[in-house]
Amino acid sequence: MPLKLSLKPGERFVLNGAVVQNGDRRGVLVLQNKASVLREKDIMQADEVTTPARRIYFPVMMMYLDEANATKVYDEFATRLGEFMSATRNPDILAECVAASRHVMAREYYKALMAARKLVDYEEQRMGNVAQGVHPGDRAG
Repeated sequence: MPLKLSLKPGERFVLNGAVVQNGDRRGVLVLQNKASVLREKDIMQADEVTTPARRIYFPVMMMYLDEANATKVYDEFATRLGEFMSATRNPDILAECVAASRHVMAREYYKALMAARKLVDYEEQRMGNVAQGVHPGDRAG
């Protein structure tokens, strides 16, 4: 099933490791086969890995973007997920942790990334950052 991306003017995304930027007008890109695609808003830089949930999100993102080297960051993901799970009692968030783990084990890295994103969003709500609109890929300041 094709993936259709509607792009804003100047919007950037990563496609199989290459950074691609849309031109000065809205555009549509249709991918006919499997590819790793991540929009700029979902990309987290290494210097943004500053909280427990972000320490889960980042290795999952790396597994998604570079599936061939996923085993190199798996241990970091597993360690950080275990730490996060031991620190929360919220059943919905624990279920997202389990979902992320299952998706990683099934090599469904995009699905795992979306579960990890929910952990980041939850953490930001708990820390009061939602009002500031801080999300993976956003730049503070």
